Amino acid sequence: MSDEQLIGGQGQEAAKIVRSGSGEATPLWTGRYYNEGHTGQDSFMDKLGEECGVFGVFGHSEAASLSYYGLHALQHRGQESAGICVANGESFHYHRGMGLVKEVFNNDNLAPMTGSASIGHVRYSTSGESKLANAQPLVFKYRGGDLAIATNGNLTNAPEIKEQLEKEGSIFQTTSDTEVVAHLIARSKQNDIVSAVKETLLRVEGAYAFMFLTKDKLIVARDPHGLRPFVIGRLGNAWLFASESCAFDTVGGKYYRDVEPGELLILDFKTGAVTEDRFSPIKQRAICAMEYIYFARPDSDIDETNIHSARKRMGRQLAIEAFVDADIVTGVPDSSISAAIGYAEQTGIPYELGLIKNRYTGRTFIQPSQELREQGVKMKLSAVRSIVEGKRVVMIDDSIVRGTTSLRIVNLLREAGAKEVHVRISSPPFANPCFYGIDTPSRQELIAAVKSVEEIREAINADSLHFLSHEGLLTAIGRPNVEVNRGLCTACFDNRYPTPVPDEAALGCGCD
Repeated sequence: MSDEQLIGGQGQEAAKIVRSGSGEATPLWTGRYYNEGHTGQDSFMDKLGEECGVFGVFGHSEAASLSYYGLHALQHRGQESAGICVANGESFHYHRGMGLVKEVFNNDNLAPMTGSASIGHVRYSTSGESKLANAQPLVFKYRGGDLAIATNGNLTNAPEIKEQLEKEGSIFQTTSDTEVVAHLIARSKQNDIVSAVKETLLRVEGAYAFMFLTKDKLIVARDPHGLRPFVIGRLGNAWLFASESCAFDTVGGKYYRDVEPGELLILDFKTGAVTEDRFSPIKQRAICAMEYIYFARPDSDIDETNIHSARKRMGRQLAIEAFVDADIVTGVPDSSISAAIGYAEQTGIPYELGLIKNRYTGRTFIQPSQELREQGVKMKLSAVRSIVEGKRVVMIDDSIVRGTTSLRIVNLLREAGAKEVHVRISSPPFANPCFYGIDTPSRQELIAAVKSVEEIREAINADSLHFLSHEGLLTAIGRPNVEVNRGLCTACFDNRYPTPVPDEAALGCGCD
């Protein structure tokens, strides 16, 4: 029988080891925590990498505590690090750490964080390395005083700006895009922070939802295309800001409206005033379609469209486009459940829990043998044999990235006795990388970029395969048909990027 021992300590590299009967020590992870240096690639589930989440408070005496609970609600957007910075009108208090919100914060480090304004962040590294220096909010000192910045998104021209700044003498402490923005603000010749922020935002390109905190102001901004979601809420007289509206429900707040693309909001400590301003006119609206398909929580609303309802409509549209005679419909938990329900309602085929998610696996930190790796999906999912055995199964999923996970899940259903497995995907083929804050593989690794639908079907061992059409997706999401592409970014499906994008060969997928 093996025994486990945790070695290491304060200021040391800690490693969890398992001592076999022979006394040999086998390291399971190195570093101070098991996912240090995590690259976003899961050896078992090749789903798209999460983005980041931001939460802000202005005008509430318990700003830090509200941010703590708000970040809990946004934990699905990033599990790598968490941080909160609070301002009281005179000074900052902040704390950041690697890991989940509940692991980073406790009563001891939250208690000193007094103040009526705060910004918080949960991170998934789409740009920069996985290390504490890159955890947000990033906090800086410059000639105007203290400045804290939290953002969700990715700046497509950050590398070239950084290179220019370094030539001019700037020294960078992190590998995060966000520090580029801080340097631009610090080097601005504008006399006030609001003007410096405006000038800076006009220089950067890409997708972003920014929060800037000084000792006497909170400044909020969203990119001119509205690529990343960003919403405003109210809690009594306090103002709330979040990546998703579900965070408002958690703290007892209510949705007020979305931050408009190109909008700049200035909240002043001294006067309590909220000034609505702009740093840019609205450009072609292009909210990320993958928020509706996969990323956002089902109980969130984006641009006044409920995510669960939109996903059900995707499932219904998928059934209209690709009906197949079957015995049961099942969804891959959790993001595909809503679409599976919609497919079942449209066809009359019973919806069943044919796949169950194990919610206590956490991130995978061991590197097993290839044989065990192929079986590793069972750590995350289990097929319910009594439900699928002898049945013709329609398996609904939200996307296919590399195809490896789809193959494993199809085989999981077959091993549980499914007679047929028909795969239906509630989005078009994902054939192009994202440069706006989603961790995606390179184009060559995306199976839809190199294989036809029939070739993908063979590769994942399905009896049939169908993707939701592009027009079907737009119809299902249900945004008004008065803007280009209904105001959505679908570049990952159609290769039409709303902003200039970098050379893929030089920058990879935009998440390194």
